[in-house]
Amino acid sequence: MTSTAGTDPPGRFGARFALVVCSSSFYFVGVGLLAPVLPRYVKNVLHGGGLEIGVVVGAFAVSAALMRSFVGRLGDSRGRRVLVVGGCVVAGLSILCYGIDGLAVIVLMRLITGAGEAAVFVGAATTAQDLAPTDRRGQAASLFSIAIYGGIAIGPPIGEWIYHHHGAHTVWVVAGTLCLAGALFGTTLPRWVLPRPVPDPGSAGVRRRFLHPAAVRPGVILTLGALGYAGFASFIPLYADHLGLKGAGPVFVEYAVVVLAVRIVGARLPDVLGSRRGPLVALVFQTTGLIGMGAWADATGLYMMTAVYAFGVSLLYPALFPVVVDAAPEAERGHAIATFSLFFDVSQGLGSLLLGAVVAATNLRGAFIAAGLASGIGWWVHKRSRLPQHTHTAEPLPAPSPGE
Repeated sequence: MTSTAGTDPPGRFGARFALVVCSSSFYFVGVGLLAPVLPRYVKNVLHGGGLEIGVVVGAFAVSAALMRSFVGRLGDSRGRRVLVVGGCVVAGLSILCYGIDGLAVIVLMRLITGAGEAAVFVGAATTAQDLAPTDRRGQAASLFSIAIYGGIAIGPPIGEWIYHHHGAHTVWVVAGTLCLAGALFGTTLPRWVLPRPVPDPGSAGVRRRFLHPAAVRPGVILTLGALGYAGFASFIPLYADHLGLKGAGPVFVEYAVVVLAVRIVGARLPDVLGSRRGPLVALVFQTTGLIGMGAWADATGLYMMTAVYAFGVSLLYPALFPVVVDAAPEAERGHAIATFSLFFDVSQGLGSLLLGAVVAATNLRGAFIAAGLASGIGWWVHKRSRLPQHTHTAEPLPAPSPGE
């Protein structure tokens, strides 16, 4: 490897890691505002049904999936900061345009938002892994998710309050502005955390692939497990209305608080359980929670099963993530992480469409049961797979760098 100006060697979780989390939080809170508003906006203003809601919500994930490979390679060659800043700007400007009425327009803007999402997530998540010691990568994924699930906890109730008191157009303005604030804050991130990797000439064929091979098997399992969130994000607002609740904000808050609590208090769990047992435990909880939501059709059932489902969600991604990072050469880490997150996008894009069709054919409860069955299939696939094991080891931690 050769060093470049601005090199910032990895160390313990500290000031630089907190900076990554803070810069990402602006973006994720902004996006979180949209969750309870988009389904209602499509239904009440654009007069769409379950399928149209699925298209609008899922379009975001489709473009994000298509852009992942490109932004991953861009981050490997140009640094991570450009992804965070550029992605926040693209997402923020597109959200500000949601107020231009019309189903086709909002689908187009959602596609553009998804492109911004691809860049923000890959840039920030890769930086977090660059900072992590080898034996604490699962913990790094858990702690980085504070930004994501903090956004889910804070954003939806704020977005719902703004929607009820000031309308959807004000939600678009506030959400877009928060994303742009994330871009401003992202300019403080270092371009490189590790010394800039020198690519291995023998790996050129691998790097030209759209999908990085290190992420394919974990990604398939993630796709099956993450279908549930497509249904949760798309249809919980309408399901809450159907059950007579005053809003879906408290459900999103409960979901995010459970995930955050497990990932903060139990941040070492993914490393301790490892990449074999961890996903199995996670998928059992996800399957139980999602099927329970559909079968136990009242407010108590919704809240209790949301907690069960959220516990499973808290373990799945951090347990699979280190397998990808361990298997990828350092010069291709951004590409591998991008490929892994692409599978999540696929689950959200296809999941929204498929579960929207289930709603159209059955009802809202049917969508949750179908998503739970998909998680059950994911459990079976993982049980039969032979993913490399990643567990906590007693490797000595590197010395903290100055300021940490």
